[in-house]
Amino acid sequence: MKTQLVYSDEFQKHDNITHPENAKRLVAMMQEIKKTSFFEKLEIIMPNLLDEESLYDVHSKNMIDKVKFANLKENSWLDPDTYVCKGDYNIARLAAGGLVELTENVINDKARNGFALVRPPGHHATIDRSMGFCLFNNIAIAANRALKNIKRVLIFDLDVHHGNGTQDIFYNRKEVMYQSFHLSPHYPGTGDPHEIGENEGSGFNVNTPLKYGNGDKAVAQLLDEIFLPIAKQFKPDIILVSCGYDSHHADMLGGLNLSVNFFGEIISRFQKIQPKIVCTLEGGYNLDWIGKCLLSQLSQLLLNPISIEDYVNEKKDVDYVLKIIKNEMNVYWKI
Repeated sequence: MKTQLVYSDEFQKHDNITHPENAKRLVAMMQEIKKTSFFEKLEIIMPNLLDEESLYDVHSKNMIDKVKFANLKENSWLDPDTYVCKGDYNIARLAAGGLVELTENVINDKARNGFALVRPPGHHATIDRSMGFCLFNNIAIAANRALKNIKRVLIFDLDVHHGNGTQDIFYNRKEVMYQSFHLSPHYPGTGDPHEIGENEGSGFNVNTPLKYGNGDKAVAQLLDEIFLPIAKQFKPDIILVSCGYDSHHADMLGGLNLSVNFFGEIISRFQKIQPKIVCTLEGGYNLDWIGKCLLSQLSQLLLNPISIEDYVNEKKDVDYVLKIIKNEMNVYWKI
């Protein structure tokens, strides 16, 4: 089985050159991929539009209608951060549809794993609000669809910003576990370690906010002591990864100090829990580095990891959050 890559030039139509989340991001990433020795090993698949029923299964009608109305104009804004271009309703459905198709391919053994190189991103979009550069929540839609065929989905979010939308959508559910490390304090202001889920979802929402400057060693300790032990006990049928490369040390919207090679290391560690892994693009705005971060993860998905030269000064200050999260989670999991 191959590693599949979802991509379409259509995603470049969602573009505002003055905005950090613009079409140049995918151009830079595809240029990096095409230079590699493993490009020919990837199976490129074209995305299909998400059916509207799956969209309404996750998001409110009022939210969807706002995107529909805004996309009739040349340039619109849903909030000071989130723009909509003409035709974006279908572009956003194409992004979500591509991730859904890829996820189903991996579940049905049509692919070993894969990466959805799609935009606009999604993890800030809540049940009833588009925000944070995100129109619809691609990964939540894919997880929700996956549950029609499997029992448990793990979502791991490595973006520097907390995925408040993904958390919001699954906060009361036990079929989806959401795990996130992120910078705090930082946009959007959510992701406190006490936010562990509610009702049936209690214990299935795992947040580890990090202070400025923490890097590979800090996240590695969180993986070893929190994320991976809980994931192993959860026994996911598939792992979906929100890949935000703004947690790289050179990102202008970041504040964490991850090195480029550590992005692939994260995938490697989760492959030991569940090899069925599907990644999707979220943030990451340094055009010199986002493609390299992607290569680190793609090469690991292909089980042929590469090493890229990268130097960084990092902090390792996680004792404070480890104590809190262990107190919260040891009621539900052995950690």
